[in-house]
Amino acid sequence: MSARSVVLEAVERAVARHLGARDVRELTRLSGGASRETWSFDATGPDGGLLRLVLRRDPPGRAAPPVDEPALLSEAGRVGVPVPIVRFVLDPDDDLGHGFVMDRVDGEALGRRVVHDEAYSAARPGFARRCGEILASIHTMDAGRAGLGGAGARAATIDEQVEGFERLLDADDVARPVLELGLRWLREHQAPTPTTAVVHGDFRVGNLLVEPTGIQAVLDWELAHRGDPAEDLGWLCVRSWRVGGAGRVGGIGEVEDLLAGYEAAGGRTVSAAEVRYWEVFGNVRWAIICVAQAFTHLRGLHRSVELAAIGRRVCEVEHDLVELLG
Repeated sequence: MSARSVVLEAVERAVARHLGARDVRELTRLSGGASRETWSFDATGPDGGLLRLVLRRDPPGRAAPPVDEPALLSEAGRVGVPVPIVRFVLDPDDDLGHGFVMDRVDGEALGRRVVHDEAYSAARPGFARRCGEILASIHTMDAGRAGLGGAGARAATIDEQVEGFERLLDADDVARPVLELGLRWLREHQAPTPTTAVVHGDFRVGNLLVEPTGIQAVLDWELAHRGDPAEDLGWLCVRSWRVGGAGRVGGIGEVEDLLAGYEAAGGRTVSAAEVRYWEVFGNVRWAIICVAQAFTHLRGLHRSVELAAIGRRVCEVEHDLVELLG
């Protein structure tokens, strides 16, 4: 029996148990994402209507995810962030691992199309400002409701995060002078964090569903944590997410529009210098993630062409970091 057939049978049982649905069809593994699996499918609801659904899961045998993504989606929806509605959370009887099923939202997630295709030209002029507005809403989320509360859920300091990056590099036994330079710069130039909030952690082109009318949904919350709200703003500006576009914000817009939208929607005043600091941080972080993904493959922990390809991007990010520091 193929892997798809195994998933199909389990999905059929799960949607029948939780939703009273039947006739699962068009089950398709979606590309993208190097961690969780994402499957799209249709089903017939108990009233005969069409259910357009998505399964997000870590297959059986993998460790539970570090965050409660359904709780994050629920809290995000409560404060007005555009997100899919979660239909149910998987349990052990579903035999699908850890995960959940949510509604499928129309839109394009492939960054190159969003940034360059004519079909999305009408969505681009207001993109940066709209990102600012959405991030302002994200940063009002209640950490407890989002599953990020508790004594152990405090925001890590810059020094703690830099030390964590250094441990990852040491564990992989690689010499990356540019990354060492970036880590030293982050320590020497850090500013006090005035506030902490729920941070999406991966808010960028590629994790936003976009239609010609604009952003339809924010996806992939598995890196959410508590931190400085400016972290999300800087991460969005990392060159790796611009896919050849000229705009500093996701290859589309400008930082001034991003910050204007953020403040207008209730976000705190963030300076261009803070955005640059977190853009440097984002480049260092992404490069080290690339190193870690490569060694996950090279050590045989999880053989994946995608992980290997991500590892090959380290030099690109180092080039971007040198330019940014210069």
